[in-house]
Amino acid sequence: MFKRQRRRSIRLQGYDYSQAGAYFITICTHNRECVLGEMVDGKINLLSIGNIAHKFLVEIPKHFKNVELDEFAVMPNHVHGIIIINSDVGVQNFESLQKENQFQHIISASIGSIIRTFKSAVTHWCKENGYENFRWQRNYYEHIIRNEDDLYLIREYIQNNPLKWEFDEENPGNIK
Repeated sequence: MFKRQRRRSIRLQGYDYSQAGAYFITICTHNRECVLGEMVDGKINLLSIGNIAHKFLVEIPKHFKNVELDEFAVMPNHVHGIIIINSDVGVQNFESLQKENQFQHIISASIGSIIRTFKSAVTHWCKENGYENFRWQRNYYEHIIRNEDDLYLIREYIQNNPLKWEFDEENPGNIK
């Protein structure tokens, strides 16, 4: 009989991702396809999907009480951002400011719920607007920011990421 393999979680075991703190998030497109934008002279030129990803990223704090978006960047095939939860947010529902109801009700306002909702909203918009083949990579990368030095270094990394695109490990044509 076929035995289903259990995927190993990349999250910190036992950590409550709905508690107050700062989180560095990276969300990649499926197969790292460069469908969000293109780099031109060290600057990102967002395409339609990239503009929507940017718009919905900026709207996250409108939908999640006690959540802030700090430094962020939309790259050709991934999104970086620092999400700050200012206090333990617990269970919360919210509705979109969009008529299309891009954001849906959620069970809890953990980082996972925030990312799942963001990815779902962008994917839903794509399907409604002729980009039926758009997909995100399963899961996302996160790093719990533990102190001011860490926060400073991550902000600097995000700010400089477009300038270093040719060397970025997420760039399919990077120079190694």
